[in-house]
Amino acid sequence: MKIIVISAVNLVEAGTLAILKDCLAYLSELAKNGNYRVIAIVYDKDLAFYPNIEYIETTWPKQRWINRLWFEYVSMKKISKNLAPVYLWLSLHDTSPTVNAEKRAVYCHNSFSFYKWKLADLLFAPKIALFAIFTKYIYKTNIHKNDYVIVQQNWFRNAMSSIFKINPSKIIVSPPTTRDFQSLERVNALSQKVSFIFAGSPNSHKNFEIICRAVALLNDQYKLKNFEVFITVKGHENKYAKWLFKNWGTKYDALNFIGFIDKLTLENYYSTAHCLIFPSKVETWGLPISEFAAFKKPMLLADLPYTHETASGASQVAYFNPEKPEELAQMMKRIIEGDTTFLEAIPLTTINQPLANTWEELFNKLLQD
Repeated sequence: MKIIVISAVNLVEAGTLAILKDCLAYLSELAKNGNYRVIAIVYDKDLAFYPNIEYIETTWPKQRWINRLWFEYVSMKKISKNLAPVYLWLSLHDTSPTVNAEKRAVYCHNSFSFYKWKLADLLFAPKIALFAIFTKYIYKTNIHKNDYVIVQQNWFRNAMSSIFKINPSKIIVSPPTTRDFQSLERVNALSQKVSFIFAGSPNSHKNFEIICRAVALLNDQYKLKNFEVFITVKGHENKYAKWLFKNWGTKYDALNFIGFIDKLTLENYYSTAHCLIFPSKVETWGLPISEFAAFKKPMLLADLPYTHETASGASQVAYFNPEKPEELAQMMKRIIEGDTTFLEAIPLTTINQPLANTWEELFNKLLQD
């Protein structure tokens, strides 16, 4: 049997954990035929447990960054020798470990090397600023030893090719799987008020403050009342969330700090909202854009490369400068007043090969002789 190793010690939550689950779910089926032995190196196998997969668990690299680097470039080498001969080693978390394998690939889903961080990030989330500074160097180590690099968007492929001088034919674009909403109701808001929604984790790069400032403008300058905005921050999660709530949490009735919501509740918000706002300054994809686009309702998106590609095929879109709340406020004002003439349909993006729309397509490329 040919051995496939998936290294994913750093994937423990949110979108990256979903990537690990989808990957192992496919390999679990692939391993049934007996041609492949699949081994997953993970933090905790219970986070993504599937039959026909062998697991190596390790909590050690999560303790400190120096441990993580040692594990990637020293411990992984020993593991690969013990498992030899390894046919394919796929690293699902940005780094290209030092290993012995006939084929090697790395999944790059961290776009922080393109993030223009500010001093506020050092205050609220110093790890994000450090990611922005050092991600480029993390990617660079061993990246040319891979047979393939995997990214989620075409702009990311072009950027990686340019920065690291990688032949684009070695970079596979593999868009993520969008969550399936079972009971889509493509309707306008059920509330009498015009409603806006932004769902994201309470981190500084998500740029919640531009929405808060836009609400302040709509309320104080334009004197608008017939609208409501929902953001998935509660106000106690971290320094950034506390800062948001302290400055805007109780000042405006239109601004609702609803905190984390589950999939079903999010579906309800999507089905009843008039408009999605997505102001994040850095993303690999931006899944809420894909999810909300299915409702064919207005979306106001940060004018950045990732949003243009994620919104491909969407019917009603406008882009705003993520540093200018007055631009966002003007667009929100027009929607509140019933003017959607400024929204545009986004043409479908053409992505050249190599392209993999499913895990089956991806592994067909990785495993081909």
